[in-house]
Amino acid sequence: MAILIKKDTRVIVQGMSGRIGSFHAADMIKHGTNVVGGVTPGKGGETHHDRPLFNTVREAVEATGAEASLVFVPPPFAADAIMEAADAGIRTAVCVTDGIPSQDMMKVKRFLRRYPEAKKMRLIGPNCAGIISPGQGFMGIMPPHIYMPGRVGIVGRSGTLGYEAASQMKALGIGVSTSVGIGGDPINGSSFKDILQLFEADPETDAVMLIGEIGGPQEAEAAAYACDHMTKPVVAYIAGLSAPKGRKMGHAGAIISAFGESAQEKVEILSAAGITVAPNPSSMGTTMASVLQQRRAA
Repeated sequence: MAILIKKDTRVIVQGMSGRIGSFHAADMIKHGTNVVGGVTPGKGGETHHDRPLFNTVREAVEATGAEASLVFVPPPFAADAIMEAADAGIRTAVCVTDGIPSQDMMKVKRFLRRYPEAKKMRLIGPNCAGIISPGQGFMGIMPPHIYMPGRVGIVGRSGTLGYEAASQMKALGIGVSTSVGIGGDPINGSSFKDILQLFEADPETDAVMLIGEIGGPQEAEAAAYACDHMTKPVVAYIAGLSAPKGRKMGHAGAIISAFGESAQEKVEILSAAGITVAPNPSSMGTTMASVLQQRRAA
């Protein structure tokens, strides 16, 4: 089983005919993702990668029954594309776009709140690697060959560290149920807590790898949720142990501005919640293997 994307999930790509969207859409199709069409305003009626193109998301949903969308739209227009997907009835949207202004994302968050929970679209990202359920499908920019199907979930702000964790676990014979990149921006669609809730409810995910970094309160919120609600073991790694206060690291959200936002403080909060924290990035896989072995022994 998997969360968010499965083999039969009908996916459209907003911006599929663009250079970047085209490249990654082709990779998704090659690896079995059920891509049913694309959206490029002005190109409705044409085809790309043998899939139909539509002028609007609503047209694509009505024609194909699409339920998920991958957004490859430039930053000035990405917020409108996300809101268009929500208005058309898309249930899960993944936005890879980096550089969306925070003010635009505030509009998106307010827009999504107008929908009742049963009809509210789940947004992953922006500025994220996407989501993958190995052997079933993926929406994003990750290299699918490094992921092996299995029973460990991955959720992280850093896409490349998510790849590294999957690669290390694969070398140890540990597979992944679903990997979710929530993105590195200060305002994003889904939090660690949101994804932990999905993994906790998934009967075929046995443990979760959480990959965080400096800046923001999300890791602390995840620790509180895991302590009170998770029945499955959580292993964590926090990037940025040597980053001084005020130093931004790559992601727009990776800057320490308040108590509890440094890597060391997050490590302490996670450890206090009973989460096993890997000491460095090269030990993510072995730390997860150790935790799984202890769980089996118990």
